[in-house]
Amino acid sequence: METTHNPDTVSPTTPLRAVALVCSLTPSPAPSSSQLLAEQTMAALGEHGVTGKVIRVVDHDVKPGVQSDMGDGDAWPEIRRTILGSDILVISTPIWVGHPSSVAQRVLERLDAELSETDDEGRLLTYGKVAAVCVVGNEDGAHKVSADLFQGLNDVGFSLAPGAVTYWVGEAMQGTDYQDLDKTPEETAGTTATLAANTAHLARRLKAAAYPPS
Repeated sequence: METTHNPDTVSPTTPLRAVALVCSLTPSPAPSSSQLLAEQTMAALGEHGVTGKVIRVVDHDVKPGVQSDMGDGDAWPEIRRTILGSDILVISTPIWVGHPSSVAQRVLERLDAELSETDDEGRLLTYGKVAAVCVVGNEDGAHKVSADLFQGLNDVGFSLAPGAVTYWVGEAMQGTDYQDLDKTPEETAGTTATLAANTAHLARRLKAAAYPPS
């Protein structure tokens, strides 16, 4: 179903909704650096009139596949409804063996189904929605991981603002986790603030003026 917006009703204070999908391999209630950075990002978005929720994907039975519903017991349809009801999607992933986690890859695979879902004018239902990425790890690789996710998210219809990633990577060959730090590094906090400001700004612009049908 097509959703249209009147530009006159969208202002810098128009409320927005966001959902953060945490792609940690560790289920709740265990602590997670990816969860922490996602929560910090949601808090930063909150300063720009954005509300929403954080979902740790591994806590749910998201089945493998590339359809929007993989049948009995599949938790993805409910998560998908939350995504489609939001203006902003945040994916937060650890770095494992130089790549996004397998959970993040599964999320992208399930989002691939959006390529066959369109509105009345032939636009993907994800058009007009904005994505951002959080990355944590103990080795370098945040740029490579964000590039992988950026490409996949763009392929399935999401837009990305400048500075759409925030990350922290520890010193090589060491074991410190982001959640173990005494305080958030200023560089990461500043990058998170930029992500939030630019992402909320772009989401409002797209809410005011939808992409044209093609």
